[in-house]
Amino acid sequence: MRAVVMKEFGGPEVLQLAEMPDPRPDPDWAVVRLKAAALNWHDVLVRQGRYGSPLPHIAGADGAGVDVETGEEVVILPSLCWGDDESAPGPHWEILGDHQPGTYAEYVRVPPSCVVPKPHGLSWPEAAALPLVGLTTYRALFSRARLQRGESLLVLGAGGGVATMAVSLAAAAGCRVVVTSSSEDKIARARELGAVDGVRYDDPAWPEAAQKLVSGGFDVVLDSVGNWSESLSALRPGGRLVVLGASHRDRAELDIRPFYFGQFELIGTTMGSPRDFAGLLSFLDRYDVRPPVIDRVFGLAEAADAHAYLESGQGFGKVVLSP
Repeated sequence: MRAVVMKEFGGPEVLQLAEMPDPRPDPDWAVVRLKAAALNWHDVLVRQGRYGSPLPHIAGADGAGVDVETGEEVVILPSLCWGDDESAPGPHWEILGDHQPGTYAEYVRVPPSCVVPKPHGLSWPEAAALPLVGLTTYRALFSRARLQRGESLLVLGAGGGVATMAVSLAAAAGCRVVVTSSSEDKIARARELGAVDGVRYDDPAWPEAAQKLVSGGFDVVLDSVGNWSESLSALRPGGRLVVLGASHRDRAELDIRPFYFGQFELIGTTMGSPRDFAGLLSFLDRYDVRPPVIDRVFGLAEAADAHAYLESGQGFGKVVLSP
């Protein structure tokens, strides 16, 4: 099979097309012939060596295709070995593409429990783009932050996969959604997905500007960038800050007294469990949710260009590889 192989860690240029042995199914593993594989920021960290992946290695967590044994159209659950505790993953949990060969290939081998029927109505790129950001966002908003119909949500950022998915899911659930961005165009496109408005985060007073849009602060703030102090200042008293990334900063400093007098909750989360994924698929059946936003589709041989584009921050929605 053709696959995008890393023989060393580094920049996008380490992603090289190569021939690899075809994986074969057995009672403990299913093999999926991939129709599309979606990129995630997590893949960039894998490429940089942050997760100690074995070399040579095939990255990629997200994919959709055809089960080679059954012929069924499927999507791949990229959450491996979650464990029995829904509150947090167990010690053997990992994301597909961390240590197991991932989806930047024509075929991928996964546990049979990670093969799920493809949702109706989604194209191959949309189906591939759903699992990681859909599962991560569903767990963050509903399993962890307990977001309810009629509540307000502030999403930091407007253009990434998590941000666009969060706007779509929360708007479908009847929530009032506001985004932040440095781009008026991205704010306008977030409105098309269901956001009521947005604010420019290059304005130092953006938390106050965002608060004015919901009369007193947000019930929930979704922070994937690490701006904890600013995020907390946008919450209403008793609000919840749910954190799932650190793309802008790795450390946060908080004033303790305002935190506890504000009765705030600080909630950490990651990609979710199989139960969360079942909840996401049920949510998609119950609500009118827009499909994942696809920004650009690259060929498998263009994986390095796809990573460079993802890291540029220019896109709106998901970047996808098509084998």
